[in-house]
Amino acid sequence: MKFTSAAVALAFAVLAAPSADASPIYHLARRDNNYGARTDVLIQAFHWNSWQTAPWYNTIATNAPQLKGLFTLAWFPPPSDAGSNEGYLPRRWNVLTSKYGTADQLKAAVQAVKANGLQAVADIVINHRVGSTKWNDYTEPAFADNNAATTSDDEVWKQPGYGTPTGHPDTGLPYTAGRDLDFTNPSVQDTVTAWMTNTLKAVGFTGWRYDFVRGYAPSYVGQFNAKTSPVFSVGELWADLDVNNPSAHRNQLLDWVKGTGSNSAAFDFTTKGMLNQAVASNNYAILAQNNAPVGLIGTAPGYAVTFVDNHDTGASPGGTGGQKLWQFPVGAEMQGYAYILTHPGIPSVYWPHYFDQKMKAAIDPLLKARKAAGVNSLSHIRIDKAANNVYAAYIAGTVGSLAVKLGPADWTPSCPGSAGAYKPVGSGTNWAVWSSV
Repeated sequence: MKFTSAAVALAFAVLAAPSADASPIYHLARRDNNYGARTDVLIQAFHWNSWQTAPWYNTIATNAPQLKGLFTLAWFPPPSDAGSNEGYLPRRWNVLTSKYGTADQLKAAVQAVKANGLQAVADIVINHRVGSTKWNDYTEPAFADNNAATTSDDEVWKQPGYGTPTGHPDTGLPYTAGRDLDFTNPSVQDTVTAWMTNTLKAVGFTGWRYDFVRGYAPSYVGQFNAKTSPVFSVGELWADLDVNNPSAHRNQLLDWVKGTGSNSAAFDFTTKGMLNQAVASNNYAILAQNNAPVGLIGTAPGYAVTFVDNHDTGASPGGTGGQKLWQFPVGAEMQGYAYILTHPGIPSVYWPHYFDQKMKAAIDPLLKARKAAGVNSLSHIRIDKAANNVYAAYIAGTVGSLAVKLGPADWTPSCPGSAGAYKPVGSGTNWAVWSSV
């Protein structure tokens, strides 16, 4: 049964009404969200071992047509020459030939995803950098003063013969594998902005994923976004999670977003961690807090980029199987996707899950149902059950609504005043999704 927008609004008015105990930050974020109600879905178009499939950029370009109409954003690996195979120890920012392919192959891959309706998001690694032959000889581009561009408290550089860093103290956490850059230095700020504007945007990138944002003050992300005007921005703030106190973890993410001037989204590591725990322990009650989702999507959904795994947390084809630093319970990944692809926030899909582990057939119907129902980053949600063996919720879109169930217990949706209005979208072990459209 297909609902009109008016019928959906009437039937699910309860979803739009804030609960009495909901966080006031939640409603403030909904009013003032710079991003608005976004319908974006991101695909991480690489994994930890992608560089071993050379040129990886050709793999992206070849598969781009399969993403058309399903995804709106494609997250590319770090694009610059680097001292590490994966690109996370950047060396020469302006040189776009890397282990993933040549500069021309990168440009072709960016154009391929754009031709299929996706915006290209670059992995921005700016917290740290390595020299061309030693600690401090940054080239292509150099800074006005390479010594002054490095923080005075860099934990490794102080080696005989390499000079002394003369920058200001670090504005964030140290990163021992590379030299920490001093973002208070105008030359560093200008050089980063020039690289993003004159090199990356020239290739066709229109969005940014900021790596290791714990390494520098969030205000700089806000500053770089103000100067480069990305269509999408997300920061990686990965902190330790106490599953018994998820609010503290979530609030770190929220504070970071506010620190950018509310000018960037953040990966919702709280939702990721609590989903991991809920599925692993068969305790789905922990997914709800104060009648709202427990993660960042429960307090500032428009700024939350949800995910099941990424290049750090999950497995990767090739080599020793990737990093697997915080892997989702193996074999249960579709429970995670059933959750994030029905819920508010901006969901992200991991390339190996989609292509290599053959989850595309199960994920695509969920993507289509999300789009058909008009579910977006700010969609209202009503959690119907959150217990040890079941989690169930309704999510209201602009056209219809979705219903989702996780866990081994039985649960089926019902629509107020319209019995049998929902039809199945997809299901598997311990998960099911329905749509009213």
